[in-house]
Amino acid sequence: MEVHHHPEVEKKGFKEYLLEGLMIFLAVMMGFFAENLREHISDNNREKEFAKALYTELRDDSVAAAQKLQTRNVKTRELAYLHDYFKDSSLTALPRHFYVSYTIGMYLINRYSFEPKDGILSQLRNSGSLRYFKSVDLQKLLGDLSVDINNMRYRNDQEYQFFASPLKPFLLKHFDFNWLNQLRNENTSPNIDNAFKDYMGGKIKATGTILNASAFDRDEAANMVGFYRQLIVSTNSLQLNNYIVDNRKVLETLRKTYPLD
Repeated sequence: MEVHHHPEVEKKGFKEYLLEGLMIFLAVMMGFFAENLREHISDNNREKEFAKALYTELRDDSVAAAQKLQTRNVKTRELAYLHDYFKDSSLTALPRHFYVSYTIGMYLINRYSFEPKDGILSQLRNSGSLRYFKSVDLQKLLGDLSVDINNMRYRNDQEYQFFASPLKPFLLKHFDFNWLNQLRNENTSPNIDNAFKDYMGGKIKATGTILNASAFDRDEAANMVGFYRQLIVSTNSLQLNNYIVDNRKVLETLRKTYPLD
């Protein structure tokens, strides 16, 4: 009976096992490094995209904040005029400029409020994507800016609450809305400043009075206008100014850190 012999398997030496192990180790390490490199490149791209989006939002807001500050300074000047006028000037023989000041200073409010935008910043914060910004200084500045935004919104609420009471009841009692209706009928431009310009230039004939003049309390009116003016001046010099300063710092840091147009 013929006996079949299995072929002998050649045994590997220690060096061969070591070489195979080393090759497997290198393959795993290369895969690990490649994955880390891919994630690093991806993170860098996301960081640059987030930086660009944030820069665009803050740059637009910086322009809006500067414009609002200018218009709010106009409002404070008109309020100063009203304060002095209510003190001792005629309540019946009103100068042409009076109702322009009256409207800008006490009636118009929304066009003088600065509402900071934080859509991108909120998205970054809520999604945890702020971690992509490796600069500690930048993260601190963004934290400061978030505080400024919250403070600005709180201040807007305070200004609106003062408008709701006591300004609104005062206006309903003493403001001649017929004057404003005459103005808007003659000039329907969305920008009311155009109507003011036509009125002051004599192109629009509109007359207004102080309603219920016999019940008009000069001291109360002057104090109310004075307080409102101080409220707005305080917002301008503190909350709004702080936002403008920190916004500028963030924009400068973003420009220095990232290749932004």
